[in-house]
Amino acid sequence: MIRTATTLTLMLASTLAMAALPDHRPVPGGVAVVDLGKADGTRPDATFRDRSVLVRQHDGHWKAVVGIGLDASPGEAGVEAGDDTFGFTISDRDYAEQRITLDDDEQVSPGEDTLRRIRREHEEIHAARDTFSAREPETLSLVLPVEGRFSSPFGLRRYFNDQPRNPHSGLDIANDTGTPIAAPAEGKVIETGDYFFNGKTVFLDHGNGFVTMYCHLDEIHVQTGDRITKGDTMGTVGATGRVTGPHLHWTVYLNGQAVDPLLFVDGEDESYNEAGGQGG
Repeated sequence: MIRTATTLTLMLASTLAMAALPDHRPVPGGVAVVDLGKADGTRPDATFRDRSVLVRQHDGHWKAVVGIGLDASPGEAGVEAGDDTFGFTISDRDYAEQRITLDDDEQVSPGEDTLRRIRREHEEIHAARDTFSAREPETLSLVLPVEGRFSSPFGLRRYFNDQPRNPHSGLDIANDTGTPIAAPAEGKVIETGDYFFNGKTVFLDHGNGFVTMYCHLDEIHVQTGDRITKGDTMGTVGATGRVTGPHLHWTVYLNGQAVDPLLFVDGEDESYNEAGGQGG
């Protein structure tokens, strides 16, 4: 049978709409996939805790794909869509502990001048993280942006020089300085910067609150506004910002919440070796 370009385009659109979703893992730092009913009308607008969430068609139903923050408490929760609430239960999860020693005390307890810089940078970082564009993600299946050892897992309870800090909001992948970093999926560069903690950083918007962040780069090869195709080189592995060695810190955000990146990578098990190596 001869298929026209229009037919192939429609088939591709249908395939994307039916693309695989991440597993339903409703834990702190996980993802809840919530059925909103049959997809026999307009895509519903849905929110979770006053934030818009990604809604995708799958198996003839609308599914809300909800990021659950690492600070979420176990218990009953719900997605709001129109006048309806679609409930689910957040289960507990205990993450491992990591202790990192840094020689530079400024990286652990910054002075007032540095704190002012950090506050300014947080505004820019949070604006990029919270981006919710109308474009639909081409896919929710990602590939690893760089090969290497998983040196610090997602969710670690962290201590720098024995002082407690926020849990680890991404996956650290150790490799040599200069190793290329490839886009794990199609997206748009919405921000780049060189930050005190994160070092040289790139943010990609994949659509509908699905955002990825890449930190500690040695070089950035893209600019804000660039359209990126899966596999395009965005920069190289480095050791900028607060680190103990060269690695990529990779964060995946859904509705502004950092979630385990490996939930989106086919063939990867999120329960990998939890022994910490590089910090970041």
